[in-house]
Amino acid sequence: MERDIRIVIIEDDETIRYGYAYLVGAAEGYYVVNTYASYDEAANSLAADRPEVILLDIQLPGTSGIEALPKIKKVLPDCHVLILTVYESQKQIFDALANGASGYLTKATPATRIIESIKEVKEGGGPMSINIARMVISSFMKNQDSPLSKRETQILELVAEGKSRSQVAKQLFIDPETVRTHIKNIYLKLNVNSRADAIRTAKDNRLI
Repeated sequence: MERDIRIVIIEDDETIRYGYAYLVGAAEGYYVVNTYASYDEAANSLAADRPEVILLDIQLPGTSGIEALPKIKKVLPDCHVLILTVYESQKQIFDALANGASGYLTKATPATRIIESIKEVKEGGGPMSINIARMVISSFMKNQDSPLSKRETQILELVAEGKSRSQVAKQLFIDPETVRTHIKNIYLKLNVNSRADAIRTAKDNRLI
């Protein structure tokens, strides 16, 4: 008989943490070894827990999930880390994957899918929520020779979503005048004179 998959859950919300522990632990073939409210709380026990899969939140007190990933992989190189979070920003997704996450699910994911994903990641798969997978694929489909900087691309994507200069500034935590300067540079690089032309040119050339 196959032995149960050993799982550790690191999630700061007590209700969610116990909910995951109950749902996963009740499934046949799964064993929740331990649960923790933070990576800092878990750090000294993970080696003894010997988890094969860790369900890890990103927004944790103290060491964040992103910061915890390389620390976990150093102690448990063969352990698979499955991110389970409410955050869907492109930067956090790619930071998580670059730091060793094997999969990325949002907390809106049904419990049955989370349980399936634990087995999938244990077998070498890379489970992702549909919207996360779309974001990753979209990023790879972009023109890698774009004349736009990462920040310019980010701003143009928000402009294409219909956001105003002040909304862009607020979302990116930068000054509206900085946004104006970036947009001016975008127009120059794309040889356009309007927002509509910039968006159309960027989409035609797979820059966003």
